[in-house]
Amino acid sequence: MTEPGTARLSREEQVLERIERVRRRPRVRESHITLAHGAGGKATQTLVEALFVERFRNPALEALGDGAVLAVDGGRMAFTTDSFVVSPLFFPGGDIGDLAVNGTVNDLAMCGARPLYLSAGFILEEGFAVDDLRRIVASMAAAAERAGVAVVTGDTKVVERGKADGCYVTTAGVGVLDRDLELGAAAVRPGDAVLVSGPIGEHGVTIMLARGELEIEADLASDTAPLHGPVAALLDAVPGGVRVLRDATRGGVATVLNELARAAGAAVVVRESAVPVRPVVHGACELLGIDPLYVACEGRFVAVVDGDRADAALEALRAHPLGEDAAIVGRVEAEPAGMVLLETPIGGTRIIDMLVGDPLPRIC
Repeated sequence: MTEPGTARLSREEQVLERIERVRRRPRVRESHITLAHGAGGKATQTLVEALFVERFRNPALEALGDGAVLAVDGGRMAFTTDSFVVSPLFFPGGDIGDLAVNGTVNDLAMCGARPLYLSAGFILEEGFAVDDLRRIVASMAAAAERAGVAVVTGDTKVVERGKADGCYVTTAGVGVLDRDLELGAAAVRPGDAVLVSGPIGEHGVTIMLARGELEIEADLASDTAPLHGPVAALLDAVPGGVRVLRDATRGGVATVLNELARAAGAAVVVRESAVPVRPVVHGACELLGIDPLYVACEGRFVAVVDGDRADAALEALRAHPLGEDAAIVGRVEAEPAGMVLLETPIGGTRIIDMLVGDPLPRIC
């Protein structure tokens, strides 16, 4: 059987095409998993594409979105799954419980879906305090109520003392697509505008400071929040004008933009002065030697919209409580394809590459 797209090629051309495809295929070169494989950057991308996508290959998975969009009985639904291993379990502004609910809801929202139902699986360590588990479950219930979703099924496992760092949570979520829209990097084109829904980096810096490893005190809390509200406002304000949505979790805004640039075969140009960063986050990042663009958010998303409708998109986001500090931070250009460039306030330009290592492990 001839592979798709090769019917008109000679046998020699087909062989050469297969060789080139194998040559370009990413490979995991490490013999063991490292923390970098969970950072959301280059190592994660290679692991996902070389192992999981390669073995489980299907159209829904190959889109590599925040969730899978599936056709079911004449309608469409979104399905996603996530795991949470944040350390510490409790931090200013939230805990692993509401983080798990909000993170799953947000993955569905990035598909353009209305979240409906979640599952929750708990990996508990022998000796974990029941009062702490009670607190986590109460936080999840409150977050689910705020988001308008229900936790309808789940599972519990207990492992030996020292094997699970207290508690891990794994979730899955389903939602429905009420709008006739197709979101994805394939829709991105030169002239589009890039927006972020609010100040970046707050969650990652909050987690780092909460660990108490650094003698830094700051009045800062995680931005964890459900994002389907501002997403719905955006989609309603510019119907057909939203190209793609991504929540800026592991690897931050920089990694999201690199993934989009490569998938779209376009360039993303960001104005550094336009990126919203609170002074306390900026100051903490300077002390830590980290660029805020690489720091995770749990209540912010990146949107690429039709450039001619960017102002309407921004107005819609700012009208929502979770988007009042939204900003247009950049634009899509044709060249250099696959790259993200940062225009500095002094008139220079530098490349913003995808995250390689993991400056802030275990942040979600």
